[in-house]
Amino acid sequence: MATLTRPAPAPVPTDPARTGRRSRTPLTVERLSCALGAEVSGLDLGDAAHDDDLFARLRALLLEHKVLFFRDQDLARADHVTLAERFGPLEDHPVLGCDPDHPGLVRIYKDADTPVDRFENAFHCDATWRNNPPMGAVLRCVESPAVGGDTIWVNMALAYERLPQHVKDRIGGLRARHSIESTFGGRMPIEQRLALKERYPDPEHPVVRTHPETGEKILFVNSFATHLTNYHTDENVRYGIDYAPGASDLLQYLVSQASIPEYQVRWRWTAGSVVIWDNRSTQHYAVQDYWPAVRQMERAGIAGDRPF
Repeated sequence: MATLTRPAPAPVPTDPARTGRRSRTPLTVERLSCALGAEVSGLDLGDAAHDDDLFARLRALLLEHKVLFFRDQDLARADHVTLAERFGPLEDHPVLGCDPDHPGLVRIYKDADTPVDRFENAFHCDATWRNNPPMGAVLRCVESPAVGGDTIWVNMALAYERLPQHVKDRIGGLRARHSIESTFGGRMPIEQRLALKERYPDPEHPVVRTHPETGEKILFVNSFATHLTNYHTDENVRYGIDYAPGASDLLQYLVSQASIPEYQVRWRWTAGSVVIWDNRSTQHYAVQDYWPAVRQMERAGIAGDRPF
């Protein structure tokens, strides 16, 4: 499946018990880096899943900070799904497993018996191999290692803003292909890999996208991007070397911008912590330094629109 067609739930009346608990603690917002990210305290996400005013505040904070961090959330799976669905319909994942009782809630469980993969420990924007990549996600930590297993997020609007002007001029109209076949499908038998590609043909996205709500320009290439599709023009290519490796060198330079620490924030997980991020304007990297310790996460991915 791609986007789940389950409709977003109707507004639910505020639970008086939740309202009473919320009112005793003031909401505070603390920035965690100069680039992006804020830790929010005094807000119960279970309340925000059912309260229109709280959710509106939450959404505004997300647009402002791009990533929101929460500690000590007693968030049931049903509320996790309800909260994410307030942003939009949820998506399943063609490779990762979903919770059987909550379609759209992807289980990312790692332990000593789980084969080590290399999908998360690269800077990436989730599922850009879809025609409509996700708008964002709500990720909840079920169990964390005693140390390690952090996640890094990157402000890709800032990464674009700080590119040299001559690079901005060069990439303004460029587009790139993004592939699930060469990433998640790479370890599959050829028949299965080709079937995956047939189900998710490599989409083409702008190298620089515009955020549909803030209007920001965002550098929109990541580890799912395989090549530039409209680079080989008379303006760009004098000799073959300008294209090969010139085009791939340019793409790798752009992808590498996510690794600049000045654009990043890093989060140390604890059980019960939750992160909400805007997938349109950020990338992230899950540090896999904790094996064979256990790390169990559950992610609700929110369907998005086609980049422009």
